[in-house]
Amino acid sequence: MSLQDKLDAFKADFTAGKPPYNAPAEIHPIMTRATDELIASGQAGRAIKAGDLAPEFFLKDQNGKDISSVELLASGPLVVTFYRGVWCPYCNLELQAINEVLPQIQALGANVVAISPQTQPNSRKSVRTNQLSFPVLSDANGHISDAFGLRFKLPDYLIELYKMLQNDLPAINNDSSWTLPIPARYVIGRDGIVLYSEVNPDYTHRPDPADMFPVLEKATRHE
Repeated sequence: MSLQDKLDAFKADFTAGKPPYNAPAEIHPIMTRATDELIASGQAGRAIKAGDLAPEFFLKDQNGKDISSVELLASGPLVVTFYRGVWCPYCNLELQAINEVLPQIQALGANVVAISPQTQPNSRKSVRTNQLSFPVLSDANGHISDAFGLRFKLPDYLIELYKMLQNDLPAINNDSSWTLPIPARYVIGRDGIVLYSEVNPDYTHRPDPADMFPVLEKATRHE
């Protein structure tokens, strides 16, 4: 089953209010409205894309270890996925899918990191819950997602919905701004140039990890 098939199956159950989700029917039009407005804003089209120079980053992983994009790129290409947080089931399914093909990615000489605005304890929970073998980095206050052009502020009506659902982003992220990154995945070459980009303001749609393989194979051949 492809990643999108898994996401679609989850969305169908969630929208239908099936256990264990038991989601109230009235929340779905609100979430759809917010997604439609984010799409209409055109922000995804203005984000960093293939051919651009990727912003450098220096962030801490879930255990407080310093991780440098420059150091990672010195050893090979880098896969970067921007992750909304451990509270997002769609994001968790994506991380699990990437983790499943991690040996193939590493065999091509590449590293993988996920970048999230959440705090380190929540990143540790992400790694533990999804049984990840790659790090989840804490982008405090969303500075790196902003540099990539991905950071956006939730509209007031969605903030109220999140509060009703007890999805307390200020506590999860230790940041009162109520901002998130648009989900995105990048492959960055050793020279810092983005070789592959997928930025989708509809968080229920994610590219299959296998889509990156031709790019990684080409990058490896050209090193």
